[in-house]
Amino acid sequence: MATLSRWDPFGEMQRLTDQLFRGIGTEERGRVFSPPVDIFEDQDAIYVKAELPGVSPENVEVNVENDVLTIRGERKMEAEEHRGGYLRMESIHGTFTRSFALPESVDAEKVEADLSDGVLTVRIPRKPEVAPKRVEVRAKGEQKKLESRGAQTQTQSIEQKEEAKASGAEQEAQKK
Repeated sequence: MATLSRWDPFGEMQRLTDQLFRGIGTEERGRVFSPPVDIFEDQDAIYVKAELPGVSPENVEVNVENDVLTIRGERKMEAEEHRGGYLRMESIHGTFTRSFALPESVDAEKVEADLSDGVLTVRIPRKPEVAPKRVEVRAKGEQKKLESRGAQTQTQSIEQKEEAKASGAEQEAQKK
């Protein structure tokens, strides 16, 4: 006996997509080495850790250009196992490139990279924060009062200097 069911176009598209891409990524030729990366930050820097087992420092390049961190390298094939004409290779090898956008708050000139125990650690320090300049805000009338007080103070100090000179001259005249 035949059963009727409602046709689901989206379900059908999903089934066809799964069927289409089922074999990609499982064949040796279709596999591409792309190292897993962890990115985290603290108050002083941003850190990028990439797992690069079997990759020597000579085969890794780290660049920062236009606020983009790029990690390039090559994982070379170590050895092939031949047994009776049979070739077996499970590890992935080849060239890789990973790029990450950086915020403007980092100092690209002071990037450090270290590769040890198969883990590449890139430290991107933050720029020192420039403290904003504090500007005192006064009411318009207060500013004029301060300006006029300053002018009075300057006028008074000039008058005081002239009086001191005159009294000094009088004292010298009395001494003679």
